[in-house]
Amino acid sequence: MQVILLERVAKLGQMGEVVDVKPGFARNYLLPQGKALSASQQNIADFEARKSQLEAQNLETRTEAESMAAKLSGQQFIVIRQASDSGSLYGSVSTRDAAEAATENGFTLDRKQVSLTRPIKELGLHDVIVSLHPEVEATIQLNVARSPEEAELQASGKSIQDAAAEADEAADFEIAELFEDIGAAASEDEDLADMVEGDSGADNRENGNDDDEN
Repeated sequence: MQVILLERVAKLGQMGEVVDVKPGFARNYLLPQGKALSASQQNIADFEARKSQLEAQNLETRTEAESMAAKLSGQQFIVIRQASDSGSLYGSVSTRDAAEAATENGFTLDRKQVSLTRPIKELGLHDVIVSLHPEVEATIQLNVARSPEEAELQASGKSIQDAAAEADEAADFEIAELFEDIGAAASEDEDLADMVEGDSGADNRENGNDDDEN
């Protein structure tokens, strides 16, 4: 099926181009989304008549999108989720979650503008693509954590695995110190016992000598 594009469509073409697409893709996406019209002679003629107006509108919306992209790109948004100690989420983070996180921080986004390269099913920092215009994209980062404190830790560059490893090392160090203290105390007790035993032996010998003299 041939359609005429009313805006740039990734991997398909630029505004004004007549392209061949699958009928289902046209009926289910391009036509209802207002991204294209069927390439009839009448529609092509209508597009040519409105081309200057459409290009002006596209330039205006692209300029607005570029301004927003400059503010949005590089922003990090926290998403709190439950997860196992290994970092696996009980569920996943969706495009809706990403849009809501950005909106809560003052950026109005729709879930349809968010694109996930792969499902987010782990704690950590995840880059997400946001389409602000057919020709403008921004990259944001989702900080998926179990708590604000954990999110702050991840933002500093540490993973929960790193934090857990550090906690284990600290615990092992404390246990080692405890055993050293116990060993030192036991050694002191042994030295004290030897001293007491030595003093007792000396006293006995003195007593024995006194008895002999008597």
